[in-house]
Amino acid sequence: MFENLSSLKDKYADLEIKIADPEIINNQEQWQKLMKEHAELSPVVSKYNEYVKATEDIKGAKDIIANETDEDLRDLAKEELSDLEENLEKVIEELKILLLPKDPNDDKNVIVEIRGGAGGEEAALFAGVLFRMYSMYASNRRWKVELMSSNETGIGGYKEVIFMISGKGAYSRLKFESGVHRVQRVPETESQGRIHTSTVTVAVLPEAEDVEVNLDLNDVRVDVFRSSGNGGQSVNTTDSAVRLTHIPTGIVISMQDEKSQLKNKEKAFKILKAKLYDMELEKAQKEMASQRKSQVGTGDRAERIRTYNYPQGRVSDHRIGLNLYKLEAFLNGDLDEVIDALITTAQAENLNSLENI
Repeated sequence: MFENLSSLKDKYADLEIKIADPEIINNQEQWQKLMKEHAELSPVVSKYNEYVKATEDIKGAKDIIANETDEDLRDLAKEELSDLEENLEKVIEELKILLLPKDPNDDKNVIVEIRGGAGGEEAALFAGVLFRMYSMYASNRRWKVELMSSNETGIGGYKEVIFMISGKGAYSRLKFESGVHRVQRVPETESQGRIHTSTVTVAVLPEAEDVEVNLDLNDVRVDVFRSSGNGGQSVNTTDSAVRLTHIPTGIVISMQDEKSQLKNKEKAFKILKAKLYDMELEKAQKEMASQRKSQVGTGDRAERIRTYNYPQGRVSDHRIGLNLYKLEAFLNGDLDEVIDALITTAQAENLNSLENI
């Protein structure tokens, strides 16, 4: 796995020269392309330098043990060697992870769909809680949140809410959130104080570029109609709402949040493209999952992935068996501990797959 790292280091040095060249800087498109490549190589080269230094330090310690006549120095070198070898193993594992094939979608923005499932009004209320949770997480990471479409219930809940999160690495951090989220709590609508179990489904779709989706406009029927608010009252006197029907798949996208028909149409096509792209991704993930049982990212969007237990103040991720008793902080956007654990598990599975090939 490490055979080409020396040439990778040479390539990195060459890139450093190029991005400092005034002639290349003047060509912004070329310069930005080289800067992106430089940034992607930087952590790998830095870790490789650690690897080289660690192997050199181990060689030095072994030389002292083999050739030094002073017993005290040899004993110190033996103690140091143990620490150095332990550090080298850690560096090698970190380097292996950095060399794993990168998910091409990881740096993309995401479109998140949250829908109330089993549980009626209580499920819709919890959909609103999850919308707030992801919005707060995005804010903590300085990502932008744009509401694209919503179907409110009138008391703070959502039958459906669709929004975009824009920011570097958004998909890499949120891609494991797709699935069924279960909540156990006493509903705000429950007067008897009984604990109810409800479900909400979450879908995280990478934003699709035009070149990634083969969308034939002849396959899309576009209908326009007047927007209406909760209860059916008219909120617009023009035909600004848009409904797209993708005939081959049966996917229907309705958009009426904007007063402009053009803006509604743009948003609807953006969601449609993301859905079509995600269908291809899900198909590929299911094919991969059929070859090996994975704990995360299996492509099974109907899987129950997490439980939020209010009476115990517990959040449980069922894929990795992680239980955290910090539900309030989690719902306020403190998701990193679970997300980091999911990413680490996925990396370990990918490493194991490569080593078993």
